Amino acid sequence: MNRRTFLDSIVLGLPGIALQQLMAGGRVTPHHTPKAKRILQIFCPGGASHLDLWDYKPALEKHHGKPMPGAEKEVSFQGANGNLMKSPFRFLRRGQSGKYLTEMLPHLGAHADKMGFIHSMTSRTNTHGPACVMMNTGYVFEGFPSAGAWVSYALGSDNDNLPAYVSIPDVRGIPPSGPANWTAGFLPAEHQGIAFNAAEPIQNLQRPAAIHQKEDDDTRDFLRALNRRHAARHEGNTDLTARVAAYELAARMQLSAPEVSDLAKEPTSIHNLYGTKDNNPLIAAYARNCLLARRLLERNVRYVQLYCASRASGVDGLLNWDAHKTLEADYQRHCPILDKPTAGLITDMESRGMLQDTLIVWTTEFGRMPTHQEGTLGRDHNPDAFTVWMLGAGVKGGSSYGATDEFGRRSIENISTVHDVWATVLHLMGLDHEKLTWYHNGLNRRLTDVHGHVVRDILT
Repeated sequence: MNRRTFLDSIVLGLPGIALQQLMAGGRVTPHHTPKAKRILQIFCPGGASHLDLWDYKPALEKHHGKPMPGAEKEVSFQGANGNLMKSPFRFLRRGQSGKYLTEMLPHLGAHADKMGFIHSMTSRTNTHGPACVMMNTGYVFEGFPSAGAWVSYALGSDNDNLPAYVSIPDVRGIPPSGPANWTAGFLPAEHQGIAFNAAEPIQNLQRPAAIHQKEDDDTRDFLRALNRRHAARHEGNTDLTARVAAYELAARMQLSAPEVSDLAKEPTSIHNLYGTKDNNPLIAAYARNCLLARRLLERNVRYVQLYCASRASGVDGLLNWDAHKTLEADYQRHCPILDKPTAGLITDMESRGMLQDTLIVWTTEFGRMPTHQEGTLGRDHNPDAFTVWMLGAGVKGGSSYGATDEFGRRSIENISTVHDVWATVLHLMGLDHEKLTWYHNGLNRRLTDVHGHVVRDILT
C-alpha cells in the first residue's frame, strides 16, 4: 500500500465506521429493563367513537332522545347538537373480565382479557389533521418527530436489512396530515417512517434486467466511496448522511423487502385467519396489511404503524371513522374491516410467542359526542373523551384506567393525555420519557413535551 492509498483509505474508512455506527442504532442505553422490544401502533383515523366501540354508557340508553342536562344549546365542531343518542349497537360482556364491548367487533372482543384500556383520554384539538399529528407526535403543530421516529432514534434498528420504522397506510389512502404522522421532524432524517403497504410495495428496489449483478455491485461500491468522502467533507449534515444511509439501506432491502412482502409464502390457514381473501376487498386489503405488519415485526422491525382507514372524503364517514351523519351505516362498513384482520393478527402473534415482547397500541385522534349532530344520525367531534387500549408486553390484561361521565361527554376520572400514552409506551420500551431528549432551537425537546406520566394501573 502506497502513501496515497493509505491516506485515501483513512478518509473513506473513518466516515464509513461512523456511518456503520449510525446505521447500527443503539443511540440511547435503556434506562431500565424493557418489557417490550418492538411496537405495533394501530391507528383508526377519523375519530373512532368510544361510545359505540369501547365505552359502554347505560345512561345513553336510559335517556335516549332527551336533551343532555346543562348542554341543551351546546355547539361543537360542525355546529349545534341535538339530543342524547344511544349507540345503535348492543354492548356485550366479553371474556372473564366481563368487559362491555360493541357487538360489532366480535373477533376483537375475544381478546378483551388481554387488553388494558385507558378510558379517560383527552386531546388539545377537535380538528382531524392537528389531532392526528397530536396523537402521533405529542404536538398539535406539524414538524415534530413522531413516536416511531423517537423510538428509532433511541434504540436504532434491530435488523440492518429493514427500516427501524415502517408506516403502513390503508389502501384507501393516507391519513389526515399524511407523512407528518410518521415524520422524523428535527431528528436526523434517517429516523422517519418508511411508508409502504401490501398493495404498493417499496418502489424502485428491483435491479433492471439489463444491468448485471456484478455491475450493480461495483457501481454501489464506487458510489459508497464517493458518498463517504463527500460526507467527510460536510460533517454535521444529517440530511446528507441520512440520504447515504437510505441508499445503502435500499441496496440491502433489494433482497430483504421483497421477501418480507411476499405474503404468498404464508400457509392457507394464516390467510384464512386474517381474511386476506375476503369477498369484501377492503377487508382483504387491510388483512394483507395486518399480515405484512406481523412479518415486519417478526423480522425485528422496531416500530410498525398500521392504519385502518384514511383521510376524510367529500362524504363524511366514507373513507374513515368520521361518522357525522350516518353513524350506524358507517360503522357497519368500518367495524368488519377492523375486526377480523386485527383479531387474526393478535391471535397469530400470540401463537408465535410474539406478545411476550411486542406491545400493541390502538389509537385514534379523538372521540365523538354523546348527542346526535343536529339534523343527522351521527355524532360530532369530541376531544374531551376517548379511548386508547394496549395489549401485549407488560400490559395487564382485562384492566381499565380512568372514566368518562355517565354520558361519555367528558373524561372525569384519572384524566389522561397523549403524553401519558407515550410516557407509558416508552416506559415499556425501557426508556424514561423525561430523559429521551433532543436539543432543538434552544430547548431539550421530547416526545412528551413537558408533560406525561406512566399509566401504571394497566401495567403488570
